[in-house]
Amino acid sequence: MVRVFRMLTMLLVVMFVSSSALAAELRIGDEGAEVTEIQGQLIELGYDVLADGSFGPAMADAIKSFQASRGIKSNGIVDPTTYSALLGRDMPENIGGSSVIVNRILTGAMQYMGVPYIFGGTTPYGFDCSGYVQYVFAQAGISIPRTADVQFEVGTPVSSAELVPGDLVFFETYTYGASHVGIYVGNGDFIHASSNGGVKISSLGSSYYSSHYIGSRRIV
Repeated sequence: MVRVFRMLTMLLVVMFVSSSALAAELRIGDEGAEVTEIQGQLIELGYDVLADGSFGPAMADAIKSFQASRGIKSNGIVDPTTYSALLGRDMPENIGGSSVIVNRILTGAMQYMGVPYIFGGTTPYGFDCSGYVQYVFAQAGISIPRTADVQFEVGTPVSSAELVPGDLVFFETYTYGASHVGIYVGNGDFIHASSNGGVKISSLGSSYYSSHYIGSRRIV
């Protein structure tokens, strides 16, 4: 009975993460044809923006003004409601592509370099490993579970040879199973909240982490 309950719980977690990862939106820092199209529509509506394909502060301000004029929550983010009001059609679920989301994750992760390690920490005042990963992904609009062992059960398994930036890397440290987690940043490195130095970048090839590495998961 306990096993069945655990399987059902994990199924719900996976479904929740998957739906979160597919949540479409565009915000400051995003680029591409979708941004250009939205800028063109804003220009037609009289807003002072450039159709340069880059979502900057001026575009965010224009979006906020548009949202306020339509009674939409004014946050400067193009979510499905805002997109539909602007362009008159539903927003594609995969707008912007996963590369946009990965960029948000990596950019956000780097912002907290040097934040101290605190066991149980989940805020920029102090993180533990899984609290840090959960927080960074949440800032990018993706909800994942709180602890490393449960994070290890969501997403898609990938081998070390298949790693791409944004993947989660897991280690067996102080207890059996996944007990430490970080975010792969490329070139064999990952960023994590370490009990020895806080948020920092380490190498998967180091003697310690290579011997404790147990696998990776792809969330986006």
